[in-house]
Amino acid sequence: MKKLATGICLTMLLNVALGQEVTRPDTTRRTARMPNFRNQVVSPEIHPDKTVTFRLFAPEASSVEISGEWMPGFGARESLAKNDTGLWTITLGPLQPEFYGYSFFINGAKALDPSNAVIKRDGNRNDNVLFIKGDKSDLYAIKDVPHGVLSAVWYPSSVLGFQRRMNIYTPPGYEDSKEKYPVLYLLHGAGGDEEAWVELGRACQILDNLISQKKARPMIVVMTNGNPTQAAAPGYEPEINEQRIQAFGPGNMISGKFEESLVKDVVPYIEKHYRVISNRSARAVAGLSMGGFHTLNIITANPGMFDYAGVMSMGFINTKQFGGEDNRNAFEKQVDLLKASGIKLLWIGCGKEDFLYQSVTELRKIFDQHQLKYVYRESQGGHTWFNWRLYFSELAPLLFR
Repeated sequence: MKKLATGICLTMLLNVALGQEVTRPDTTRRTARMPNFRNQVVSPEIHPDKTVTFRLFAPEASSVEISGEWMPGFGARESLAKNDTGLWTITLGPLQPEFYGYSFFINGAKALDPSNAVIKRDGNRNDNVLFIKGDKSDLYAIKDVPHGVLSAVWYPSSVLGFQRRMNIYTPPGYEDSKEKYPVLYLLHGAGGDEEAWVELGRACQILDNLISQKKARPMIVVMTNGNPTQAAAPGYEPEINEQRIQAFGPGNMISGKFEESLVKDVVPYIEKHYRVISNRSARAVAGLSMGGFHTLNIITANPGMFDYAGVMSMGFINTKQFGGEDNRNAFEKQVDLLKASGIKLLWIGCGKEDFLYQSVTELRKIFDQHQLKYVYRESQGGHTWFNWRLYFSELAPLLFR
């Protein structure tokens, strides 16, 4: 470094001696022009009339389509139009207020909207989120109200033989009070996990809003992973034990292991580690689809443990169709025991176009034959989160009253 400095000085002196102009090194700090990485494409753009414009800059693409949950029929798509700059555009709607998912298809391949940072995961599928505000989606919105706390908790399962993960919602004010709370065990459907009711069901937002409006009693909500061979949702699960994967076989949904684990592992853990009211009048269990199947199994196998139950998009399923035993007679005997236990609320909800509608009809027929009282909610639509969010928002205010 010293040699370099000496060389520069000698060169400058020599130039002066020869009468040449000296060019000094420019030590002025220049501000470099940084490239603009900001995405200038606005998508989605929601207009006052609730029409929505979607845009995608893809100059090399030969076709761009969009698929959204508001479209009728599974996998329906609409084509975007391309301008001379390579920007693809489409305006759709007006759309009803809701919490939607959508994605693009570029030359037939699915792609997320790079201009929209909000994404939701449903099983192994990721989609962008489109939230249309309005009366029907009001309870799903994040508002300026007191918020509960969502915690991811690992717990030991003696029934399943490994540590498992669940999400627990504690209501606003839980940390600063000494009050004890009732508990709802909220179960997801097939393909879901402990994140489903949080991410897709908007359970935390719905409860925050209902509690702030004094329409629902403050409660703790436990959202478990209903897949007995899984420890946790994708990205959270530790190294998988091959023996565990094969432990219950492909019929693990009907193995009964999850239901047993909830009763023997989850409920005792919650009642030991949280300030809860530990009696049947302060316990509820509810679930959708597979979670509704689990709910029915839990309340019929454990009459007197839960005073409140909600079954969404699920009816009576004879396990012989899955390779199990014919359970019709056993189920009817359990229904009699459930009736004798004096359960306070048995709530059933199903859409008219749900592929499990007939099973719900059969379940209601059994309950009617055995004179087991229940509340029935029938809605439009099918086996969708549109219905399950609606059902949860109607069921929660009925609990623990």
